[in-house]
Amino acid sequence: MLLALLGALVIGASLGVMGSGGSILTVPVLIYVLGHADKPAIAESLAIVGGIALIGSIPGVLGRIVHWRTVLLFGVPAMAGTYLGAWASLWVSGTVQLLLFAIVMVLAAGLMLRKRRGTTDPRSTDVGGHSYALVIGEGLGVGALTGLVGVGGGFLIVPALVLLGGLGMHRAVATSLVIIVFKSVVGLWKYLGVLSELDLHIDWNTIGLFILVGGGGAVLAVRFRGRIDQEKLKQGFGVFLIIMAIVIGWQELSQLASDDEMSIDTVSRETNESEPTPEL
Repeated sequence: MLLALLGALVIGASLGVMGSGGSILTVPVLIYVLGHADKPAIAESLAIVGGIALIGSIPGVLGRIVHWRTVLLFGVPAMAGTYLGAWASLWVSGTVQLLLFAIVMVLAAGLMLRKRRGTTDPRSTDVGGHSYALVIGEGLGVGALTGLVGVGGGFLIVPALVLLGGLGMHRAVATSLVIIVFKSVVGLWKYLGVLSELDLHIDWNTIGLFILVGGGGAVLAVRFRGRIDQEKLKQGFGVFLIIMAIVIGWQELSQLASDDEMSIDTVSRETNESEPTPEL
């Protein structure tokens, strides 16, 4: 449990500093450290990341650096996409979801390792001159990803708000946290219905504990965000994500291969049992 709580602290710190990375860490911690089943862990991740993002967004809201028009433009399509993604998860196996999750981790790592070209005014508050269609479209796509594999999508939201929305980095991070809150609420609400149909349940005690510890980490990280070299932090986190993606991918592919072998053995055994015994 100590390792899990340390993970919750890092999850909160990641959200507070970069506005992303929380759910990328939450799902592996829940599954591989605490031993939760895949689909409940994805739903729990939505609740945990949404709760931590809510706490972490308070300084940005009070400091009036959240760009609410972007929350509307990006957030509403993202919530619709999250609902659809959670609905679609009913027909996708947990193993496939985790393999998709590993691919998403590699994508996140690529975005974090890539050095940004050019700069954006940190005080920028305007979305004018940028494509509203692209902002809305990416919101829908990121939302669908959130619902399907349980990632908050901050690693995609923040670059989109900077490159497509024209926001400064600090404003984009603060705005991303608010969007993650809304997406997570919608995704969790739909996912609870999906789990009910599958007769699965989530652990509210774990969720509450992670939100408490992670929320503290997020608040502390926000306070020190301006003193941290975010480029070096993102590069180190990117390398870590690649390692984690390889581990998760290997684990799930091995499980898939093992399940296939068991299925073949079962079919073979049933076939042999069904064959008539030759008379002597």
